[in-house]
Amino acid sequence: MPEAGPQTERVPITSLRAADSPRLSGEDDEHTRMLADSGAALPPVIVHRETMRIIDGMHRFGAARLRGEDTIEVRFFDGTVQEAFVLAVQSNIAHGRPLSLGDRMLAAERIINENPTWSDRAIAAAAGLGGGTVAGIRRRVEAADDAVRDAARDTAARIGRDGRRRPLDNAVGRLRAADAIREDPDASLRDVARKAGVSPTTAQDVRNRLRRGEEPVPARPSAGAPGPVRTRSVRRRTGDGGRPGLDEALKGLQQDPALRFNESGRTLVRWLMTRAVRFEEWQEVAGDVPTHATYVVAVIARRCADEWQRIAEELQSQAGQPA
Repeated sequence: MPEAGPQTERVPITSLRAADSPRLSGEDDEHTRMLADSGAALPPVIVHRETMRIIDGMHRFGAARLRGEDTIEVRFFDGTVQEAFVLAVQSNIAHGRPLSLGDRMLAAERIINENPTWSDRAIAAAAGLGGGTVAGIRRRVEAADDAVRDAARDTAARIGRDGRRRPLDNAVGRLRAADAIREDPDASLRDVARKAGVSPTTAQDVRNRLRRGEEPVPARPSAGAPGPVRTRSVRRRTGDGGRPGLDEALKGLQQDPALRFNESGRTLVRWLMTRAVRFEEWQEVAGDVPTHATYVVAVIARRCADEWQRIAEELQSQAGQPA
């Protein structure tokens, strides 16, 4: 993730440009006045050297101007415009006036558009969101933008939080995991997963398959051959009892003019997209749950299910339908 340089220097205030800020509502004038009136020394602002745009510190910049100061302490960042925006998001999450959920979601959208090869977890870490939330945003962005979708399809790997590239083709990762297990049969699942660039859950499945004498990559049915019935996928598409499935229902809301063409409607759709949990997404992180925390995570899952049930019953009541 991008970082500013350690050295600081004073530059004329007039040489700086306003931030390319992820904050939709702009700066808080009251907070700026409070900083100006405090009399305290202002920490350095972070500035993109190439464009002289402020990355982090617009409130401090405004406070310095209110105080009538001619110069301000600056820490320069050398990188691309896209990297500067990511740093701005990270900085506003870590301290100062925090970004709202809407700010962070829109920031994630922009990062996906500008960095389609970044993994969901890398973007989640930058924007202060969950990996599942970013996955939902990515689906929505790719559905709405052909260029982003094509870029995602053309890439063979994604860049993780650690800067490493990991293949999108699960078969490649499984083969690497199998090689790692054969080289060191006693290696932990986390070590295997790290070496192969797969999740611990995938590493465990590969180990189990090797123990049973099976290939590490499950065989894919040939074209035209009958494959196993995928009950979960069918249920997600068509829903139960003729009701629309999750993806179908969300797509219908996205296309509803009553929601698409006003900000409150779009906010509602974004809210739902980031909270629509799919079991397949959970499986990607299930291996990261330590044994001692499984019960607590199960309690959280049940509590969330209870809250969603309450929401469903309230909505059905408003619509005059039986619960």
